[in-house]
Amino acid sequence: MIVVMKRGATPEEIQHMIRRVEEFGLKAHPIYGTERTVIAAIGEKRDEYRQSLESGPGVAEVVPILAPYKVASREVKPEPTVIRVGSLVVGNSHVGMIAGPCSVESEEQTLSTARAVKLAGATALRGGAFKPRTSPYSFQGLKEEGLRILAAARDETGLAVVTEVVADEDVELVARWADVLQIGARNMQNYRLLEAAGASGRPILLKRGPAATMDELLLAAEYILNAGNPNVMLCERGIRTFETHTRFTLPLASVPYLHERTHLPVIVDPSHGTGHANLVVPMACAAIAVGADGIIMEVHPNPETALSDGYQSLDFDQFGQAMTLLRKMADCMGRQITLNEEVPAPA
Repeated sequence: MIVVMKRGATPEEIQHMIRRVEEFGLKAHPIYGTERTVIAAIGEKRDEYRQSLESGPGVAEVVPILAPYKVASREVKPEPTVIRVGSLVVGNSHVGMIAGPCSVESEEQTLSTARAVKLAGATALRGGAFKPRTSPYSFQGLKEEGLRILAAARDETGLAVVTEVVADEDVELVARWADVLQIGARNMQNYRLLEAAGASGRPILLKRGPAATMDELLLAAEYILNAGNPNVMLCERGIRTFETHTRFTLPLASVPYLHERTHLPVIVDPSHGTGHANLVVPMACAAIAVGADGIIMEVHPNPETALSDGYQSLDFDQFGQAMTLLRKMADCMGRQITLNEEVPAPA
């Protein structure tokens, strides 16, 4: 249920109600909005405490949360969440552009890519140091050395680093080097990993599993939110269907659908969603047109020689041309692609 505080409720009244929620054995998630504060009370046997909470100081009303996902729901937080980390800003009118190689292969490859995507207008650098692959014989990533290389690229370019964590025991290591932790599609329902990532304090980019429903994606996000981490970005990266003309089927209707149901920002991955470099840019433009809060795409200095996903990666010239189109599309939709340092801090 949601404890809705009155406009003008004092900090003392808000803290009092947080303590009251916790005294009932419920978990309190205070959400401080622009107009008023609400406290999500999560746990079993919530309704029996409703009357007591309604009589608390500064309380306007107590209402049930109807959605199975509680803290992620717009019932709890009507206004969209905006996430700012390093150079990256995502949400509301801001479109984040996350670009870089599928895998960190070498320092030269990663640094040259970071420089190129920054010059073209990217707002964050992606790159895989730990690579979960379908075949055990495929390149598995440089691991900690890859993290060091990504950090060196951030030091030179100022771009926030987005990289995948594949196991809960690796969360502390990856969080030491990265700005955003990515939970890949294969791990969307790895609940121990979700909880560990949520406890890391780093923003999380959560990819939809290839056979996951919208409710399953939002409930996976709920694990992270329930660990006390409010900074979750959902990522639509395509689902399995009977079609074979693309690597996955990229259902862009999920973007406005999610915006109706959650305050969390939605990122689209047209690289994995299509699996073909020539389809990436049109689908990225379409994603911004339907309201995506960010795009994550693969860029490589020479896709033909890439150790993973070269067939869906753009080269530097293609990415530069893509950014020109994507800026125009964002402008048409009343959105902006900007680095965090260019965005005024909220009042």
